[in-house]
Amino acid sequence: MPAPFPFGETVRILRTGPSPGRDPRGQPLPGVDESFDLTGCVVAPRAETPQVGGSQQQDRDTVIVGWTVYAPPDHPQMPLRTTDKVVIRGVVCEITGEPGDWGHSPFTGMRGPVQFAADRVTG
Repeated sequence: MPAPFPFGETVRILRTGPSPGRDPRGQPLPGVDESFDLTGCVVAPRAETPQVGGSQQQDRDTVIVGWTVYAPPDHPQMPLRTTDKVVIRGVVCEITGEPGDWGHSPFTGMRGPVQFAADRVTG
């Protein structure tokens, strides 16, 4: 099935598989890399408006805090996990909150996108 957004972007999901065990100091060993590309995504900036009268409002009206991504639902690696990270336009981001599946349209029966918030990793 073709992606629902034929002119969409490709984002890379960074996923680490389960830990195969622990090192001699008891720390979990990293799992294998299970990263994959999601093609045909819509990537939109996500803005936050400061509270009226707050200190931020005097400096600017809107702050871009990350992206909202609408991804095709039928990728074999779905569903996304809250522990996944995503690379958007070369920037590594964390998936914030639970990804939302729009389900099926009551009008067409077609499957809707999976929506998730992505915030830049800092620190």
